[in-house]
Amino acid sequence: MNTLTKTLIAAIAIGAVLSKGNAALPDPGMQLEKGRTALVITDPQNDFLSPNGVTWGVVGRSVEANNTVENIETLFKTAKTTGVPVFVSPHYYYPHDHNWKFEGALEKLMHKIGMFDRKNPLSVEEFENSGADWLERYKPYINDGRTTVTSPHKVYGPETNDLVLQLRKQGIDKVILAGMSANLCTESHLRELLEQGFEVAVVSDATAAAQVEEGDGYAAALVNFRYMANAVWSTREATKAMRAK
Repeated sequence: MNTLTKTLIAAIAIGAVLSKGNAALPDPGMQLEKGRTALVITDPQNDFLSPNGVTWGVVGRSVEANNTVENIETLFKTAKTTGVPVFVSPHYYYPHDHNWKFEGALEKLMHKIGMFDRKNPLSVEEFENSGADWLERYKPYINDGRTTVTSPHKVYGPETNDLVLQLRKQGIDKVILAGMSANLCTESHLRELLEQGFEVAVVSDATAAAQVEEGDGYAAALVNFRYMANAVWSTREATKAMRAK
């Protein structure tokens, strides 16, 4: 039995225990309120979500299994039609980022394969349809002039960008969180937003993660979502909550 199989079995077993009515962990839940709630999407970019993206070989199965691309679009569409503000926290690397003197495992890999690379922070030269660009089907929602696109986060979490500031300035303290990838940027955003005093509901089928020999990132994230988030919703539950607010 390889490491990936063991990880999957362990995650499924833990998830089964936590989903039972007599689970050790309570389910706090989260009530949305107009004017205080926003949808936050991490990294809705080609390198994660397009079959032409540089990570598709390791994330593709998870993306397809969760219907992630379609579910993120459903969240975008519902937020726009219900008046829920939308924030996007992207991941970009510029030439100067490739001069870092030390990196973690995933940072090193991302830089090696040119993930999220852009020519210049002040130019969109060769940006259109690149790996760093939005998935084409999301552009009508993101480029509508009403979506807040934050400065880029550089590793995984929003500590290095202005997401928290932008949310605070719009009076937001409740976040519906989705995007890529589950156990990296999405989970890191969850952790920091919680530390900053936000209520966070994670949409578990509007994310996905790499499946590699060392383990299944999505299975790992599901466990941590349940441990930490105020709520863990499906896309159907999230859209129902947005429409009902």
